[in-house]
Amino acid sequence: MGKYVRLPIHPASCAFFYKCHTSFIFDKPMTRTVKLRTMVQVVYGGISPVFELTGKRAVVTGAASGIGFAISELFASQGANVVLVDLDSERLNIAATAIREKTGAATSSLACDVGSQESVGKAFSQIVGPVDILVNCAGLAHVGNLQSTSLEDFERLFSVNVRGTYLCMRAAIKTMLETSCGTILNLASIAATAGLSDRFAYSMTKGAVLSMTLSVAKDYIAQGIRCNCISPARVHTPFVDGFLAKNYPGEEAEKMKALGQSQPIGRMGTPDEIAMLALYLCSDASSFVTGVDYPIDGGFFNLR
Repeated sequence: MGKYVRLPIHPASCAFFYKCHTSFIFDKPMTRTVKLRTMVQVVYGGISPVFELTGKRAVVTGAASGIGFAISELFASQGANVVLVDLDSERLNIAATAIREKTGAATSSLACDVGSQESVGKAFSQIVGPVDILVNCAGLAHVGNLQSTSLEDFERLFSVNVRGTYLCMRAAIKTMLETSCGTILNLASIAATAGLSDRFAYSMTKGAVLSMTLSVAKDYIAQGIRCNCISPARVHTPFVDGFLAKNYPGEEAEKMKALGQSQPIGRMGTPDEIAMLALYLCSDASSFVTGVDYPIDGGFFNLR
């Protein structure tokens, strides 16, 4: 059996369609389920650019689980040579092995603390050849307002979410400048531009990620380097499961339902859905797109 992901595309508004080695299956007016094969092709106006990444080296941070793992797996299925980066070396090796076995693609893994300049420098020095794609997915979440956020928590989130994004972009862009091309994709959040309760430190870091994205896109557009970010609403990841189990034991199902209903679409997103948008933004199909923050939010911004 193949892998299924949901794409929020309305049949009536299809200016383009995904041509796969299988047929579409429609289950709701606002969703379609697509079976991912080795090749996903976009057909638009008679031109068929392919969402493939063959021959490209993609570095994905936070790749051991959740959104980072989903992106790594999808990119590998599209032919990329994926370098998985994560702090948890044990889970990282398991993830890389699983992707290799499933896709047959060349993958490698590098244990790295993205908040450490020394660790990032060492990791990127082990990458042989240019970095064509960088996806900054490593990040920490935190629940708390100004008063309940300790300086320790503030600095911990800043170290990973902000400094980590900065250090990895700085390391990757060296090789991108040598080849006069490259794509950087950062994971921001709806918290970057919306006031969310009890997300003080997290919102601060994601706002910084968004600002850095725009700055890099502006500064390096003439050098052929694109930089964009994705701002998801709530996504069902292992972090969510762990947070609910720890803070709401016995109430997980009820709290999960409430989290889903905070999006107008009535559910949380999935890592696979974020990965599909990441694939577009890191492929040649999006060559005209840079300096953009893409919300993928289940209607959060416009339909509340």
